[in-house]
Amino acid sequence: MRELEIGNICIEVVKKDIKNLHLAVYPPDGRVRLAAPNGVSDETLRLFTLSKLSWIKTQRRKFSGQVREPKRQYIQRESHYFLGKRYLLRVIESNQSARVEVKAKSYIVIHTKPGSSKAQRQRLLNEWYRTELKKLIPELLSQWERKIGVEVSGWIIKQMKTKWGSCNIQKKHILFNLELAKKPIRCLEYIIVHELVHLIERLHNERFLSYMDKYLPQWKSCRQELNKLPVSHQDWEY
Repeated sequence: MRELEIGNICIEVVKKDIKNLHLAVYPPDGRVRLAAPNGVSDETLRLFTLSKLSWIKTQRRKFSGQVREPKRQYIQRESHYFLGKRYLLRVIESNQSARVEVKAKSYIVIHTKPGSSKAQRQRLLNEWYRTELKKLIPELLSQWERKIGVEVSGWIIKQMKTKWGSCNIQKKHILFNLELAKKPIRCLEYIIVHELVHLIERLHNERFLSYMDKYLPQWKSCRQELNKLPVSHQDWEY
């Protein structure tokens, strides 16, 4: 790996056995990485990066403006989010079956074995988030498939670091970020519509935007809300 400096921005360059250039900006601090085919010259890399400089700066501003939760410890009365609402965590240790539930509209309660570790509590809560998200997606997805006139072949939930969702257009398969379980349902709906529209228009061009305006007129406010909500602390790596 080597570094390329463009406009006071340090770009990590990694050459691989690939066909195309791939530029990415990573949260939380806006690190920039360029993956390039082995035979590409330094001048080509420099010119390509210069052409993307405005986009890089925009992405970095987005990340710098995001509110981040402190690193979670999974202890009593710690704040956690579910469907856009803040809850306090209760940890109840017993020899009963491990489970998670919402109590009194104010608490997320983790029932766990005595002496459970932070990692065990985290896994338990994440699996609960996954289960709850799986309950929400099918009905919303079916509803919007009918409205837009497309159909997906399948979908999965995955912990993703840089995207709320993605769509494999050829396979008609959607990935949803597990973090969406913490956001309001309207944000999940926005991601569903966004990814389904990609089955009609691959690019984020004027045609794509016109479809978004047609099917979900309030999509910009949903996107703004999603990007303003606190996002989880991560030990970001790639």
